[in-house]
Amino acid sequence: MDIKNEVLYRIYFLFFALVLPVAILLFYKTIEVGIVDGPSWRNAGQSMYVEYRPIEAERGNIFSQDGSLLATSIPYFDLYMDPNSTGMKEEDFNLYIDSLAWCLATYVDPSYTPGGYKEFLIEKRLSGARYVPIKKKVSYAEKRFIEQFPLFNLGQMRGGFIARKRSERKRPFGLLAQRTIGYVREGAKPVGLEGYFNDVLGGEEGTQPMLCVDRANDIWMPIEDLDAVEPQSGDDIQTTIDVNLQDITEEALFRAVEYHDADWGTAMLMEVETGAIKAIANLGRIKEGWWETYNHAVGTAVEPGSTWKLASMMALLEDGFVELEDSVYLEEGSIQFYEETLEDATYFSREVDSGTVRQVFEMSSNVGVAKLVDRYYGRKENINRNEGAARYISRIKQFNLNLPVGIEIEGEANPYIKEAYSAEDNWSGTTLPWMSIGYELRVTPLQLLNFYNAVANGGRLMKPYLVSEIQSNGSVDEQFRPTVLKKSIASEQTIRQAQSLLEGVVERGTAYKLKSEQYRFAGKTGTAQINYKRTRRGKRVGGYQASFVGYFPADDPKYSCIVVINNPRKHGFYGSDVAGPVFREIADRCYHSILDLHEPFNLRRKPVLATEQLPAYDAGELEDMEALLAALDLEFFPEAPGGMGMLLPENDSLKIVPKPLPAKQVPDVVGLGLRDALYALENRGLQVKVSGAGRVIRQSLKPGTPVRGQVIWLKLG
Repeated sequence: MDIKNEVLYRIYFLFFALVLPVAILLFYKTIEVGIVDGPSWRNAGQSMYVEYRPIEAERGNIFSQDGSLLATSIPYFDLYMDPNSTGMKEEDFNLYIDSLAWCLATYVDPSYTPGGYKEFLIEKRLSGARYVPIKKKVSYAEKRFIEQFPLFNLGQMRGGFIARKRSERKRPFGLLAQRTIGYVREGAKPVGLEGYFNDVLGGEEGTQPMLCVDRANDIWMPIEDLDAVEPQSGDDIQTTIDVNLQDITEEALFRAVEYHDADWGTAMLMEVETGAIKAIANLGRIKEGWWETYNHAVGTAVEPGSTWKLASMMALLEDGFVELEDSVYLEEGSIQFYEETLEDATYFSREVDSGTVRQVFEMSSNVGVAKLVDRYYGRKENINRNEGAARYISRIKQFNLNLPVGIEIEGEANPYIKEAYSAEDNWSGTTLPWMSIGYELRVTPLQLLNFYNAVANGGRLMKPYLVSEIQSNGSVDEQFRPTVLKKSIASEQTIRQAQSLLEGVVERGTAYKLKSEQYRFAGKTGTAQINYKRTRRGKRVGGYQASFVGYFPADDPKYSCIVVINNPRKHGFYGSDVAGPVFREIADRCYHSILDLHEPFNLRRKPVLATEQLPAYDAGELEDMEALLAALDLEFFPEAPGGMGMLLPENDSLKIVPKPLPAKQVPDVVGLGLRDALYALENRGLQVKVSGAGRVIRQSLKPGTPVRGQVIWLKLG
């Protein structure tokens, strides 16, 4: 029993002497690790966490119509070193650190000495650093150069060299079509073609295992792994933008908004037959000057003013209510609609008692247009017969002016057209006459341009578009062809009359100062009041918006164009003075630079030449003369059987008369070239002296003089 107790005592002693301290120590360490040092260990554990991270795909290019780059991604690299890479051997580090430090100090960061860079890298290795920045945003060529440095050339695992690829969007033409091209940025709404075609341009991201070396700063180090999935580059898109026309449009718009001190301006050029947009420019005022801050052509719906009058006039013509030569009494330039007074902005209706419907449109008479629309669509006695204002609205919808065009840019504003007699739309007795001249409704410049483009296109309404192709690796994946939205927005007769009205505006109307002697164009001026308020003391106007929309050449329309300049403060505010000259400058420069706008000479009708314009008294071999005249497509009447002949003009024709060369007498060589004259004279034994150049215009010996070996002087000219 004593022996048993002794054994127990010894066991208890060993327990308290050995096991208990160990248990206490383990308990202490558990508390220390779990509670005291817990956060630091958890951060360390998280920092060594490996996960598959996305790799950015190379973004596709945006091309202009001719293949010029409008936007492209330029790759660059951020370079790092892992001085504690798992594959790096101590002997390699010690062997190459001197030469690596010299290369880095010499070619990468001259602010360090080679010795200083060496100490820096050794310190980072001893501290356990894993992701040491070397240089950021280096080109591919520079990256290739640096990765050949000693130690780095052993690769990522053994040499610790890490290159993080990134890309930066560049626009070779700078600010050209900036808002139309657009952008995709983190935290911002996608804009323009970049935003609309983001899925196409963006490609597909890849994945690569990465080691988190700094959770707090979200720094991840790529790990070489066969499981990495390479990203797939985005597709390219080819636009309808013409770089030259875009440049012409932007320059003309810039000069105008600056000269007139406007708030903003927009201009757009569209191909009539297809609806392809060739240029689209937007400029807005900022503190630093002018910038393409917003795409007003697509996203800003405004009251158009007088450019809307074409829609009103076409509605009247389509319903057969008026003829262009009908007379309209113009109320001396002022008319009352209920409590509101409508006045003309021009002196036209104040100088004459009445005018034709054509003159009303050409001189942009508010009174004339509003009076006609109110008479046929607004009078109570007409409501049962033609449904009144509803009939007018139905015509506007027939012209598609109530619908967006669906262009490939996010943010197109919807048109706002009131429904007839709608209380929700605040329809009143003055709504219809004011709508007829472009107020109490809103459309974007693009939507209005598309309407005018349809008129230029013989009534066919096209869908405006900016992208013609999607390309992958140089081959066409998808092609966007011109799309017809409506075969005709009006009858053929109405379209012809509308074209005639627009041509008259330039020939005789508000835009007559803009017409060109080289080509004809058609269009409509517009001057709309903006920021206006009706008060007890009358209407207060906060500014004006000048516009011009039309097409050129008028005889065979190729391009339609709209210019809108908002709130010009200097040098006028009427559409004919502010926006019209911009249209004319764009049209002029297009006309002079695009061969398709010029009729080929061989297709033009040949003019009838007057006698003094025809070649006269030229002489030579009959065969040569006939061949030359045939090549020039000049009609002639040969009267010489052969040999030498002379051209004589007769009225508007040419005839060839014989030119005899007697064998024993001095021949008449006037009109001959020098070669033929020498041949004729020297064969007859005459000595020839020559002065001048060209054909023979005078000879010293009279024709018919007997030949006796004389000297003959020839005067050429």
